[in-house]
Amino acid sequence: MQETVTALRTIRGRWAELLLAIEQPPADHWPPRQLAHTMREGDDELLVEDRAPLVLREHPAPLNLGALDTGRGVERLIFELADTLAASVQRTDQGDPRAWLCADPGAPDSRRAAGSRAHGLHWACMWIEGRVREEDTVPEPELDGARSAPPFEVLPLHLLHEARRTARIAEARMLRALGLDQRETLLPKPCPWCAGELTLHSAPDGPPAVMCAGGHACSAPVPLDRTEQARMWEWSALPELISVLGVDIGTVGV
Repeated sequence: MQETVTALRTIRGRWAELLLAIEQPPADHWPPRQLAHTMREGDDELLVEDRAPLVLREHPAPLNLGALDTGRGVERLIFELADTLAASVQRTDQGDPRAWLCADPGAPDSRRAAGSRAHGLHWACMWIEGRVREEDTVPEPELDGARSAPPFEVLPLHLLHEARRTARIAEARMLRALGLDQRETLLPKPCPWCAGELTLHSAPDGPPAVMCAGGHACSAPVPLDRTEQARMWEWSALPELISVLGVDIGTVGV
């Protein structure tokens, strides 16, 4: 359950970044996406959620087709998962704002035809999280003192596993598209202090870091890593390394 919730929250938290990436040409791997974004000038540049509408339909001229394909794929996975869960455990009236409405291509207008998908990916992720966390699964009191059936039944184990599998796949696709998955990438320039190879290490559960293969022989003003075989620029030291390597942040897409 916790793995599923974590994956869904990652998808929600990174969704605006993915939509923003659709509007940018494919970015290089260096500087790291997180740092390249935060080092851009102006506070307005940091308000990603305010700049990017959270629906793919508002991006008619994408510059990054890979990010667009990822966004559509993630939407499809999450929306179809919500359809599956609703068909199995939803017992509430369609007029209940908690209800998930499946798409109805025969509806007279496009918004009704989209059902709950019209509310976007954030709403879908929150709705699925509610089912995974067993929210609204107990009888509710009525005006006459009686108790009505719960709006939703508890997810059976096989659907709980399906929710985890789907959310993890969608999360992995998003992180990979943003360059935030687990990877090691050789930088195009050598270490300015020892000419050793520089490798960018990224992971979805922590900030990126750069390692210099020079190790003890390298005179870079950063500590050795845990193995004491490489110099390591952690998150706080990366701006200095970027400056020394002569990278122009403004020329790198976010």
